[in-house]
Amino acid sequence: MTELINLTKNEAVLAKAVQRARERTIIIPTFKQMRDPSLIPDKIKQELATVGLWDLNPLNLFRITWRNEPKEHGGGFGDVNYIELPSALTGVDARIILLVGKWFPTGAHKVGAAFGCLAPRLVTGQFDPTTQKAVWPSTGNYCRGGAYDSHLLACESIAILPEGMSQERFDWLAAVAGEVIKTPGSESNVKEIFDKCWELRRSGQDVVIFNQFDEFGNYLWHYEVTGPAVHEVLKQIMGPNDRYRGMASNTGSAGTIAFGDYLKEQFPNSKIAAAEAVQCPTLLRNGFGEHRIEGIGDKHVPWIHNVKNTDMLVALDDAATIGLMRLFNEPAGQAYLVQQGVPADLVAQLPLLGISSIANMLTAVKMAKYYEMGSHDIIATVATDSMDLYMSRMVEYRQKEGEFTPQDAAARFHRYLLGAGLDNMLELSYYDRKRVHNLKYYTWVEQQGKTYAEIQAQWYDDDYWPSIHRHTDEIDALIDEFNDRVGLL
Repeated sequence: MTELINLTKNEAVLAKAVQRARERTIIIPTFKQMRDPSLIPDKIKQELATVGLWDLNPLNLFRITWRNEPKEHGGGFGDVNYIELPSALTGVDARIILLVGKWFPTGAHKVGAAFGCLAPRLVTGQFDPTTQKAVWPSTGNYCRGGAYDSHLLACESIAILPEGMSQERFDWLAAVAGEVIKTPGSESNVKEIFDKCWELRRSGQDVVIFNQFDEFGNYLWHYEVTGPAVHEVLKQIMGPNDRYRGMASNTGSAGTIAFGDYLKEQFPNSKIAAAEAVQCPTLLRNGFGEHRIEGIGDKHVPWIHNVKNTDMLVALDDAATIGLMRLFNEPAGQAYLVQQGVPADLVAQLPLLGISSIANMLTAVKMAKYYEMGSHDIIATVATDSMDLYMSRMVEYRQKEGEFTPQDAAARFHRYLLGAGLDNMLELSYYDRKRVHNLKYYTWVEQQGKTYAEIQAQWYDDDYWPSIHRHTDEIDALIDEFNDRVGLL
C-alpha cells in the first residue's frame, strides 16, 4: 500500500528550510510535546511567559495543545481544558464533556490540524518556504489556522473560504494571510473551494494545496493529540462505575472524528456519531442544500473520514443551533438558564461554545437519548471555537429577530434542548456505512484525482487506517533532526 503520509526527504529543499528557520528563530514542536507540554524545553516555557496567546511569534507553535493555561497572555501549561455540562442544561442524565478550543492560538483547534499537514512537508523538504505558497482551502477556522501556522513557520499563504462566512474570519485573515480568496456561497459550498484550488494549480503559481478534507496529517493530529487529551480527562473524571460510551462530532473535514478512532482502541464498545445539518443531509439522505452551522462543511464525504468506524448519523436543524446561540449569549437567555437551575458559573462559560460547538453538544444530547444513557455514561465532544469568532452573527440576528426576551429563552430552551428528539438519526449497519463510504467516489475519484483502488483500500484493507498512526514517531524524529540542524536548542 502507498504511504498515506509521504515522508520522503528532498535534501536540497530541506537545507533551505533549515536556513530559513535559523534566520527566523523557528523551533518546531513534536507531536509528543503537543500531547504532553511537560516535555517542552524549560527555555521555551520561560520565553512564552512574555508572549500573548495569539501573537505572531514562532514560540506559539508550542501552544498548539489542549493544555494551555486559559489566559490570553503569558500562560503556561496545565490540565486539558474542558467543561462538563450538567443535566439541568442538557436534559439528559449522561455526562457530556467538551474539550475547549478557545485557548489555542487563533481561538480554535484547527491550528493543530493545519500544523499536522504542514509540518511533515516542511521537515522533509517537500515544501519550500522560500519559494512556495501554502494554500489553505476551508470553510473558516482551518484556513485561519493554516495562515497562522504559515506565518509562524515563515511561509507565504493563501486562504480560501466562502464569501458568506462570518466577518471576524475575514478581518483577521486580512492581517495574517498573504492572500485571501473568497469563493461563491457559504458553509455548504465546498466544491467551489475545490474548484478554486484547481484553478490555482493551473495558474502556474508555485503552490502546495493543503486540503483538510484529504490530508491525513489532519486525521493524524486529532488521533495523536485530541484523542489522548480526551482520554486524560476521562481518567480524571471517571468513577469505578462510569463508562465512556462514545463521541459526537460534526463531520466537517472529519479530522476531529479521528479522536473517536483513538478512543475506540481504548474502549472497544464505544460509539462514534457523525453529524451534519438536516438542511443539507448528505450522509443521511444523499441530499444537498444550504445551512447556517458555520464550520462543518457539506455536500461530500471527506476522504479522511473513516466511515467504516462510524456508528451513527445525526442531522441537526440549523435553527436549533442559532436558537441556542442566542440562548447561551443573550442576557435574558443566561438569566433564564440560571432560573432553571443551571449553575451560574457554568452559564458564564457557555460563550466558550461557537456555532459548530453548539451543534456538537446537541449531537451528544441526541446520542444520549437514543442510547438511553444514564448518569454513569459519558459522551465526549469538542468546543471547536468560541463565540468570540461569531459576535457579528449575534448583531445580525438581533437586527433580524429583534430583542431576545425571557419568553424567547423559555421557548428555545424547551424546544431545542429539553425537547430534542430522535428525529433525523440513523444507527448504521454494515451496508449503511458502505453506502456512505461509496459517496466518496463522486467527489474524490471523479473530481479530485483519487483512484478506484484507493477508495477500495479504505474499505477493505484493515491496515489502511492504522498505517497512518504508525507515522507519528517517524515524524517526531524528523522534527527533532530538523531542530538539531537549525541549532537553536
